[in-house]
Amino acid sequence: MSEKQVFCIAHETARRLAIVAVQHAPMGYVIEVKPRTRSLDANAKMWAMLSDISRQVNWHGQHLTNEEWKDVLTAALKQQKVVPGLEGGFVVIGARTRNMTIREMSDLIELAYAFGAEQNVDWSEPALQGYEEMMRGAA
Repeated sequence: MSEKQVFCIAHETARRLAIVAVQHAPMGYVIEVKPRTRSLDANAKMWAMLSDISRQVNWHGQHLTNEEWKDVLTAALKQQKVVPGLEGGFVVIGARTRNMTIREMSDLIELAYAFGAEQNVDWSEPALQGYEEMMRGAA
């Protein structure tokens, strides 16, 4: 058995192959069953949107980086905790987009669209691309 096997339960054959892999796994192996995470296309779309927001939105007198906007939006989506830092300031304890399910990523993108609409963001083509397809996949 290889060190790692991943099965997407998309049909009954995949389910049976996963069951066989579990039956033959050595003692001590770990089995994890979880929802599929966000796609690379959704990730690229998110970064295009963050770039548009970063270029166009002045947030309380500051222009934030793409990464900072990701933190702001994921904190709003996940209602993350904020704790005092060790030497001042605050730290957002947080969600990572790489671990988001397809539904969570769709929710984040919807939140970004809503926020962008409030801020009059003019979306680039990469930020708009695939919007309808993404929403069909999240349903």
